[in-house]
Amino acid sequence: MTGAITNWAGNVRFTARRLHRPASLAELGDLVGSRAAAGTRLRVLGTGHSFNRIADTDGELVSVADLPPEIEIDPAGRTVSVAAGVRYGELAVRLHEAGFALHNLASLPHISVAGSCATGTHGSGDGNGGLASAVSGLDLVSADGSLRTLRRGHPDLAGAVVGLGCLGVVTRLSLDIQPAYDVRQYVFDDLPRAAVDAHWPEIFADGYSVSLFTDWTTGDFATAWVKRRTDDGRPEPGPHWFGATAADGPRHPVPGMAPAACTRQGGVPGPWHTRLPHFRLEFTPSNGAELQSEYLLPRDRLVEALSALRGIRDRIAAVLQICEVRTVAADELWLSPMYGRDTVALHFTWVPDGAAVAPVLAAMEERLAPLSARAHWGKEAGLDPAGRYERLADFAALARRYDPAGIFRNALVDRWLSGVR
Repeated sequence: MTGAITNWAGNVRFTARRLHRPASLAELGDLVGSRAAAGTRLRVLGTGHSFNRIADTDGELVSVADLPPEIEIDPAGRTVSVAAGVRYGELAVRLHEAGFALHNLASLPHISVAGSCATGTHGSGDGNGGLASAVSGLDLVSADGSLRTLRRGHPDLAGAVVGLGCLGVVTRLSLDIQPAYDVRQYVFDDLPRAAVDAHWPEIFADGYSVSLFTDWTTGDFATAWVKRRTDDGRPEPGPHWFGATAADGPRHPVPGMAPAACTRQGGVPGPWHTRLPHFRLEFTPSNGAELQSEYLLPRDRLVEALSALRGIRDRIAAVLQICEVRTVAADELWLSPMYGRDTVALHFTWVPDGAAVAPVLAAMEERLAPLSARAHWGKEAGLDPAGRYERLADFAALARRYDPAGIFRNALVDRWLSGVR
């Protein structure tokens, strides 16, 4: 395939000369081997839900979306083996039909399994690890065109799961699963910032997954979305919640937008995959005309982070659509933003104006960097990962071992890993 290729939001126009869509593993292996022999760089393009140039290349792109979309459930082993290009929304339906579930889902079910795990995309919940924490194994086509298989217990797996596309083309992943469960989703309006400052541990512990949304015009939170499993034994939350009031109808995270694209609210129970995401698979996800950034910090630094950003609240609000605050559990994946620490994530959906957003990002990062912030790998940011990921040097060595010629790297990854030994 040739012609102009952009990411989902349209803010990145890829410089790749060509996009390949192999239909079989043999075709993919031949493609990788031939490009490696020619010294042509090759990057994998997922669903395009990234906002920086992590998927770009001056060489060629390859998509795994046309590989057979196989999903194989192992009930006894409590795992599912899934083709890399399958989207989470499609996987979730198959799992639920078989009586199983994943532990977590991101706010969008439209994203691919492999791309989400490779960039550390996470979902939320005090006790819930990111999406990649469910990975128990993966298959990838390495630089010589051969297929490698890593399984739990392999010393390279923890480095390969959030791999930024640097080790090869991931073709299949194995994920841990559990029995299916139902979830109720409640939305509350007007949560005071003072309540969050004073009671944030209780607030985020009050659901299986909790998200707080603010446009930073006041610093208060316009809505709080509380998702509870029906089997957790909690009573109904009632009309008031930490100073907020139960919403009188469905809400969209972005004020003023119609809520039709959002998952069912009002405490109505439903299957896990129809409540954990904020958005429904059959609708256009989120807003579309937007840029995104996200910073992930040690959870106990939440109040410091909010306080630091309130000093530039007016600047943030002027270019912001919505900010979401949520928590994620620690994991041991080398390049996961949650590596080694329980995390709070501050996610920003901006107006689609990069020139206006860039100086605000720089001002935010100046305030968040001293708080051990890490930036999401697939979103707009300027933070250097050096010194923020304890295993970055180990990952750089792993990437050199799997791909000595750097076939799977690009300019952005080169910058991140330059000088790391």
